[in-house]
Amino acid sequence: QVQLVESGGGLVQPGGSLRLSCAASGSIFSFYAMGWYRQTPGKQRELVARISSLGATNYADSVKGRFTISRDNAKNTVYLQMNSLEPEDTAVYYCKQDRPTGTTWGQGTQVTVSS
Repeated sequence: QVQLVESGGGLVQPGGSLRLSCAASGSIFSFYAMGWYRQTPGKQRELVARISSLGATNYADSVKGRFTISRDNAKNTVYLQMNSLEPEDTAVYYCKQDRPTGTTWGQGTQVTVSS
């Protein structure tokens, strides 16, 4: 039973920062790549950032230079540090783990950027 639990979302003003966490259980965490996605009503879920099992990272163009994905294998946790937040970053953020035996999504955490 693989579970991903996101936390750290909330309301922040433009230019502010948040740090999202995704705690994983039920898998050998260090084996697998992790991703952060986001979704707003009426839009497709989009990839925000990804980190491989060895720590290589990829980012959507819209967040490059502002967001940083990292992982702590000892804590079975992946993080998304979000700086210089903009209203366009408002979304539900989800973490995802892909394994050969299946994909697991977290329940999502709401991020709202508003003045």
